[in-house]
Amino acid sequence: MLASDFLLPAMSDSTIETSPRHAIVVGGGPAGLMAAEVLATGGVRVDLYDAMPSVGRKFLLAGKGGMNITHAEPYDAFAARYGSRAADVQPWLDAFPPEQVRDWIHGLGIDTFVGTSGRVFPTDMKAAPLLRAWLHRLREAGVTFHMRHRWLGWRNDDTRALVFATPDGERVVDAQGGATVLALGGASWARLGSDGAWVPLLAARGVDVAPLVPANCGFDADWTEHFASRHAGAPLTTVAMAVEGGAFRKGQYVVTASGIEGSLVYALAAAIRDRIAQDGQATVRVDLLPDHDTARVLDEVTRPRGTRSMSSHLQSRLGVKGVKSGLLHECLTKADYADPVRLARALKALPLVLKRPRPIDEAISSAGGVRFDALEGGAMLRALPGVFVAGEMVDWEAPTGGYLLTACFGSGRAAGRAALDWLTGRGLTLRS
Repeated sequence: MLASDFLLPAMSDSTIETSPRHAIVVGGGPAGLMAAEVLATGGVRVDLYDAMPSVGRKFLLAGKGGMNITHAEPYDAFAARYGSRAADVQPWLDAFPPEQVRDWIHGLGIDTFVGTSGRVFPTDMKAAPLLRAWLHRLREAGVTFHMRHRWLGWRNDDTRALVFATPDGERVVDAQGGATVLALGGASWARLGSDGAWVPLLAARGVDVAPLVPANCGFDADWTEHFASRHAGAPLTTVAMAVEGGAFRKGQYVVTASGIEGSLVYALAAAIRDRIAQDGQATVRVDLLPDHDTARVLDEVTRPRGTRSMSSHLQSRLGVKGVKSGLLHECLTKADYADPVRLARALKALPLVLKRPRPIDEAISSAGGVRFDALEGGAMLRALPGVFVAGEMVDWEAPTGGYLLTACFGSGRAAGRAALDWLTGRGLTLRS
């Protein structure tokens, strides 16, 4: 697959002449592309602008390890994955639930399958064929793409005049009589276009924006040099973790040079991040032996070990070695490690202190953004009628596993439909 497969020529004219059936979409990620599809299908002429040389760059990079599209778990459990924003996000999901996401992908000619974890993937596990088919559909629907157009805001006080930086200088696009959908992403992976530069632009127009913070991120534990030098990069499989006072969740994660990251950490990232913001640090409990009950672990730890060291005893009786053994030494005092009862308790709930989330640009996604209270109908900015927002720009978050992408699709569809309704309310005649 060549990068040129996704390159789209920029228009050469300095200003796009608009009509009442016109809409501008700014941002070529999943939410923006979905909004463009809904609008174009509704009979609206759509011009889509993106800062990068090609659309869907974050989408493509996320799919390099296997394109996880959605999840096949029961719908009620799926909808609950959005935490404190579940009630706000659910209308998007109700209108475009996971099974319909799969049907939509099948309509692009891409088959899917459900993995053993319940995650849904394209049969070939790749993002590029899906994106290529989607762009073909959008071009056929009449969507015009304008690449290397970085949105700079509006000219003066006129929200109908969008200003873009282009390789040929500034360009003003007139949105008069139309609608604008902003789908500019959050603030993770800035090199792919999501840099959060839109936050002050909207805040200056009276839009209430929650600060952007890392989501689905790793955390620093401030390891000793001894531990980090020996175990950085080591995976911990078949473990469980809980934020202090919460329920344990089974999964896996990786020790990094500074802390921890991985799918299990991402699933708990919001709670960990919020606890750090509140208390200055967060203590998680790690169950190193989730397949053994507490009584079994205590029995094995207190079993006579003769002349063997405790480390050798734990390896022999419970398979605790390598990074798991290193974590015990890193997190426990010598007195705790020497006490069989306290050691057994730690094997089932090892306290690990996390100091800070990793920088937002390293995160898979970000939280924060335009608050739902700032939206009319879940998509249009109250402060800026005719301007709609979608995707990670809105204040919600979700763990990895297909939840992020499904909500971005749903949010994009919701913004597109809201823009259609707004245009219709102006007396326009649009085909269904």
